[in-house]
Amino acid sequence: MGKCSGRCTLVAFCCLQLVAALERQIFDFLGYQWAPILANFLHIMAVILGIFGTVQYRSRYLILYAAWLVLWVGWNAFIICFYLEVGQLSQDRDFIMTFNTSLHRSWWMENGPGCLVTPVLNSRLALEDHHVISVTGCLLDYPYIEALSSALQIFLALISSAVLTPMDTRRRRRRRIYNCSLCTRRGSSFCPTTTPAARQTAAAASSGQDGRRAPWRLADRTAAWVGLTWVRSRHGLGA
Repeated sequence: MGKCSGRCTLVAFCCLQLVAALERQIFDFLGYQWAPILANFLHIMAVILGIFGTVQYRSRYLILYAAWLVLWVGWNAFIICFYLEVGQLSQDRDFIMTFNTSLHRSWWMENGPGCLVTPVLNSRLALEDHHVISVTGCLLDYPYIEALSSALQIFLALISSAVLTPMDTRRRRRRRIYNCSLCTRRGSSFCPTTTPAARQTAAAASSGQDGRRAPWRLADRTAAWVGLTWVRSRHGLGA
């Protein structure tokens, strides 16, 4: 069985991030949470760029993806602090998730596991186009569900960053070695990343001086022989 490389692992975690972000986007749409909806959309676009950069070896896309992961971790940490009301944050006073346009809460507030919703009729607290409800019997309150969802996003982002860092280091090393081999093939006397012995070995291997013919020279000779044979057979010439 083949061994999964760093690229394969990163693509797998990016796919997990896409699935988790799409799942979260659906529930945020149901709860009219406009700020998370916008953040989830940007995250989905960044993950797609990360997958494309991984498959196509585009370092700029990977840099953008890595920079976005930092912002994404910070945003999810803020969501955890907001729903757990850390410091001076309050869900009853701050409606950041809806850009202060409505009083909607998380979809999990009324649809959490085991929650029983009871409408409160003739309540003085009810505003226009709103109703007051009483939610009881929840196995897990909605702030903890939102905090766990954000914690999962942070976990996937940190794992992706840990996979991305060594893969980028190996890509830089391969690029440095490739540039060195190019400079020795072109006859340059200076290659900053190799010793003189290594440059001499690379030059000998590229020119076929080590007793073995270079593959590209053998291919060229084979193509020339096939072309010459075809021309002779076409014009009826002998060998």
